[in-house]
Order: sequence, then structure tokens, then C-alpha cells
Amino acid sequence: MTPTADDDAPTPAVSAPRASGRGATVRAEDIHRWGPGWSRRVGWFLDHVWWNTRVVGAEHVPRTGRVLIAPNHTGVVDGPVAHGAVPRGSYFLVKEEFFTSRLGFLMTWAGQIPVDRRNGRPALEVARTLLEEDRCVGVFPEGTRGRGDVTAARAGVAWLAVRTGTPVVPCAILGTRPPGAARGHVPGPRSRLWVQFGEPIPVERGGGRTRIAEVMADVQAAMVGLVADAQERSGMRLPSE
Repeated sequence: MTPTADDDAPTPAVSAPRASGRGATVRAEDIHRWGPGWSRRVGWFLDHVWWNTRVVGAEHVPRTGRVLIAPNHTGVVDGPVAHGAVPRGSYFLVKEEFFTSRLGFLMTWAGQIPVDRRNGRPALEVARTLLEEDRCVGVFPEGTRGRGDVTAARAGVAWLAVRTGTPVVPCAILGTRPPGAARGHVPGPRSRLWVQFGEPIPVERGGGRTRIAEVMADVQAAMVGLVADAQERSGMRLPSE
């Protein structure tokens, strides 16, 4: 279905009438459905062989049907860490700069979704199509790396959930940027990491801006609680800034 102004899409961070990056032109048919099959195994290798990642609550992620994964975001490797920890193939929204780097072709082959941060609507529409195919999609509600405390979040994940009737599984990631580390920090071999999934938040299809705001508030509250619980259980802490 072609979206209209009544769809109440979340407003992008910066207004742009027409973006020129790959993320602004991505289509659902551009996404390799087979990509997560091999890339998830690479993520698992990184999690459990290169790093030392403890995954808690994986049973909360439905093995079939549509589902949204909503992790907090502190470090540059949060994407591959989450991708390897999710117990099924997943399609994450990733900033398009990763796709234009020297290894960008791997992101394309992995089936991930490029996002132009000036205009995220095309990427959201691709994610919407994948969810309608009963797939697993990952969205970082904070939008960019920060403290990971989820004090601020964008409504894209709630918009997708309301538009498709998809449950949202909150996810806490710790250790990818320890306190005092720079934002570009990459954990060294056998670094201790922690990934924790919370219980799914059921969402019924349908509703406008008010319903999207309500769902986003529920998701944000669940993520804040999960991050706090993960810190308590793991003894690990978020970065200081």
C-alpha cells in the first residue's frame, strides 16, 4: 500500500525535500532476503569466539512471525553484536555511510537496510515490507551512538509496530563502549559483552499519532528498565557520556 500523509510517519531529524544517498532510494526488492542466513553466523562467531558475549533472554524473541528488535546504542559494533545474538535472521536499519565504505558490499550482501538519516522514510517503508513478510527487523530507537540510557528515542520503531501490528522486543547491549572509552571504540579480542532481551511488547495494528506516541512511551520505558536490569545483573556500566 502506498503511504500517504495520514500515515503519520515520524519526522526525520533534519528536514530534506530530497536526499541523494543510497538510503533515500532503497527499495524492498533491493534487500537480499538470503543475507541474514550467512551474516547471522558471522555475528555469532564475533560474539562468541572473537568476543566473550553473554546472551540472556533469547527465548523472548519469537522464532517465527514478524518481530521488531529495539536495542540501546552506545558503541560502533552494536549492530553486529545484536545481529549475532538474535536467535534468527534479522534485518537491521544501518546508517548508509557503512554501505559506502570499502566493505559496504558486505552490508548489502548481509541483507541490511541502509538509512539516510536526513530522510528515513524510504528505509522505514522497506522495513515495513519485510515485517509484512513476517520477518525480524532491528531498529535502534536512539538513532545514533550515545550513553545508551534511552533517555531520548525516535518514534520509527513505534510507527512500524503500529502500522504492521508487530510486537517489539527490547534489547540491552553493554560492554561495546565501556565508561571512559571513545565513541569509536572497538572491543578487543575476548572482551566481555552482554546482550539481554526483554519480554515482547504486543502491539495491535492501527492508530494515528497518539497511538504511536503511546507505543513509543511503552517501548522506551521497557528499554530503560531492561538496561537498568542488565547493568545490575552483569555488573557492567554504560559509558559516562
